[in-house]
Amino acid sequence: MAQPALLAIDQGTTSSRALVFDLDARLVASAQKEFAQIYPEPGWVEHDPEVIWATVLSTAREALSAAEAEGYAVRAIGVTNQRETTIVWDRATGRPIHNAIVWQDRRTADLCARLKADGHEALVAERAGLVLDPYFSATKLAWILDHVAGARTKAEAGELAFGTVDSFLIWRLTGGQVHAIEATNASRTSLYGLKAGNWDQELLDLFKAPRAVLPRVVDSAGAIGETDPSIFGRALPITGAAGDQQAAAVGQACLEPGEMKSTYGTGAFMLVHTGGEVVHSNNRLLATTAWRIGGESRFALEGSVLSAGATVQWVRDGLGLIAKASEIEALAADADRDSGVYLVPAFSGLGAPYWDPDARGALVGLTRGAGRAEIARAALDSVAYQTHDLLVAMAADGVKVSTLKVDGGMTVNHALMQRLADLCAVETVRPQKAECTAWGAAFLAGLGAGLFSSMEDARTLWREDRRFTPKMDAEMRRRRLTGWAEAVKRVL
Repeated sequence: MAQPALLAIDQGTTSSRALVFDLDARLVASAQKEFAQIYPEPGWVEHDPEVIWATVLSTAREALSAAEAEGYAVRAIGVTNQRETTIVWDRATGRPIHNAIVWQDRRTADLCARLKADGHEALVAERAGLVLDPYFSATKLAWILDHVAGARTKAEAGELAFGTVDSFLIWRLTGGQVHAIEATNASRTSLYGLKAGNWDQELLDLFKAPRAVLPRVVDSAGAIGETDPSIFGRALPITGAAGDQQAAAVGQACLEPGEMKSTYGTGAFMLVHTGGEVVHSNNRLLATTAWRIGGESRFALEGSVLSAGATVQWVRDGLGLIAKASEIEALAADADRDSGVYLVPAFSGLGAPYWDPDARGALVGLTRGAGRAEIARAALDSVAYQTHDLLVAMAADGVKVSTLKVDGGMTVNHALMQRLADLCAVETVRPQKAECTAWGAAFLAGLGAGLFSSMEDARTLWREDRRFTPKMDAEMRRRRLTGWAEAVKRVL
């Protein structure tokens, strides 16, 4: 008999991936396709939703076929996605009315500044748990409705649909039968009341978001819909979904208050589980939904770094210093470790704890002795320094960290993980499974389909790979962190 398996659709910022896992969390098959980033103006970032859909469809079919060839039968689908990225489409045709506006996009910085100046920041923080920043979906939705001819009129008439990427994919996968958004993604829109667990009318009014465009909010695990039989040759249940960072927290088994993970992909995102109560930060971290099951939510504090893997991508594509991202570790190893070169990767502003959308990147401390290797090392070190900034903010909010679970593509870089431990003075633990985000989505699908009995099953399936213990002496760490702080001041 065919062995049961779970398909995770992992739609990210730079690529779409599909991964099939068995019920012991072993990776059975996978496929991945990168796609183009669109930069219409400085600080603007867009994706073509049709390209997103095409890459999801092709990778899902490829992984599904490969798994079936190995004797597996996919029983359920989980969806995970880049979270705040915003898409608006026509309900009748299913066609997007504008490119997706990506989470990194800063075009609505002026609108956020006006709302802040008008005194609305406290309302957004209290109801949504978020700061007023272009990062989140609400102002992106407003921009689309105000800049596409006739869009606002159509939206108010119920002719358009809004969603984050999970919503768009679920709509397409179900043949337009389901317009839904999973709760963790809803919590990233600035339109969702965390405590109430639904759309908040005051926030809708503030951001001028017509209720008629909004999707139904669904749990992270449970029956969401079924795929149209034409897509995979048969109907498959969609029974799990979560934003990428929350999915990673599930994959990392951060199930109890105080358990923390940090994911290193395009950006870097640190989540600490805070349990059943919303904990508001005094240090510009975000309150967010960790998951919602059976209508009951669990919450987290989050720190968001906008550029981590994207920094390495810039070193590769923007500067041409390396041909492949994997080459950066070897290049950085040749650097003068005392060069004093810092890269602040504020390509689209700085995220937590600064939240400065107008900051721009800088290389600081260049001398004639600085070269390719020093820039490469500064790029990698910037990831560790930004992680340190988040840990400092977490500590100021009363969260004490002795161990940091890490995941994501960048964690295969041993030298980076050691520098992370050194500069943050925290033991860093890497799991055997680097694909925590996709596994988290697959696990939620299995839970929603009744293949797992409870969230605790995620803990039994988590396995450690390696620990990185701090080795840097305190004085050297202090000097380097002081240099980083000075570099950040120059871009704020």
